[in-house]
Amino acid sequence: MSNTQTIPYKIYLPEDKLPKAYYNVRADMKVKPAPMLNPGTLQPMTAEELEPVFCKELVKQELDNDTRDIPIPTEIRDFYKMYRPSPLVRAYCLEEALGTPAHIYYKFEGNNTSGSHKLNSAIAQAYYAKNQGLKGVTTETGAGQWGTALSMACGYLGLECKVFMVRVSYEQKPDRREVMRTYGASVTPSPSDTTNVGRQILADHPDGKNGSLGTAISEAVEVAVGTEGYRYVLGSVLNQVLLHQSIIGLEAKSALDMYDVKADILIGCTGGGSNLGGLISPFMGEKLRGEADYDIIGVEPASCPSFTRGKYVYDFCDTGHVTPLAKMYTIGNEFIPSPNHAGGLRFHGMSPILSELYHQGYMRAVAVDQVEVFKAATTFARTEGILPAPESSHAICQAIKEAEKCKETGEAKNIVFGLSGTGYFDLSAYRQFNDGTMTDDIPTDEQIAASLAKLPKV
Repeated sequence: MSNTQTIPYKIYLPEDKLPKAYYNVRADMKVKPAPMLNPGTLQPMTAEELEPVFCKELVKQELDNDTRDIPIPTEIRDFYKMYRPSPLVRAYCLEEALGTPAHIYYKFEGNNTSGSHKLNSAIAQAYYAKNQGLKGVTTETGAGQWGTALSMACGYLGLECKVFMVRVSYEQKPDRREVMRTYGASVTPSPSDTTNVGRQILADHPDGKNGSLGTAISEAVEVAVGTEGYRYVLGSVLNQVLLHQSIIGLEAKSALDMYDVKADILIGCTGGGSNLGGLISPFMGEKLRGEADYDIIGVEPASCPSFTRGKYVYDFCDTGHVTPLAKMYTIGNEFIPSPNHAGGLRFHGMSPILSELYHQGYMRAVAVDQVEVFKAATTFARTEGILPAPESSHAICQAIKEAEKCKETGEAKNIVFGLSGTGYFDLSAYRQFNDGTMTDDIPTDEQIAASLAKLPKV
């Protein structure tokens, strides 16, 4: 960092610096993510096979491993200007409270009504659906941030939106579903008795009524395929989603470059991978090209540890086995996570892009338990003045740990983490933490092994 420059508390890029293209990290990967497979033939999925489920342009983006920069349509950039560029914040108050020589930055994505980074991909996917002349879309949502973002985007563009919300989150966060309904979406708790796959899951897993993202995906895909003029859209995991979320990292890197700051450590929470994948994309590109090195850390809940305790194999992305097979780190598609308050991280698998990068050793992963996450969230709220989402608080937890290591070594490392959203709809979780009644159900080795034993044979 230049000694003559003072880093402001918030770094805002001017509007004309809003990225004009998404960055496709796959173009710089020597080993590409493994292709999705047709579960019937075990052959790579073709565009023709994917188009009945996804929008045509999104299928094109999903399969494109070679184009480095993909232009952002003017209509999407105009929508982005309502809340982007988002600020990169220097966490001076947190640094002081920790007494660390580390410099901590966070990219704040909660400055829109959806409360998270999810709107970045929601508006892109809704735009491509509208541009194709479709009537509506279906989706799943965990904590509700993706569902809220998609309902906002669909309301803006005049598309119908059907959301299947993981039942435990549906019950924990009634206000979140009302936001979705306000924007015109219908919201169904999952698993439900409104779909064939939902009824089957309820019959096969009588103790799994809390649901999971894998279950909600199954129901959303069934409705999309069976409803004329509809397609399915997904808030994480897929290559196209990480592509849209690259706008986070592109802005973050431009903001750091304004003050000649080079990140040493990059941290993001991981459920399906959209937040971490978006934050690290341009930095990972430099690492892949040999231009720079970074310590990149994905942080997942100990209750759903796909990176740290899963296997790198082909698996279904959903519990009902209606999706293609993806090669990813997984703890098994039939694994039903405990009702952890970080609903957006309760997914059994991981992005194929991040899975390959992790497998190749370009990044590492850690798992943290729920109580220590909320301790970190409370510290952050009291110092930085923002109530963070439980998902984002996983990244905060690890950032604090890294800053404390710097306190021990005396190193002034630059730590950048993704503050992917706010926690104002998660007050029941904060209440449990404040009352001292919060617990964490961490799966046993036997439970994970039982789930992995049911993986598809590929």
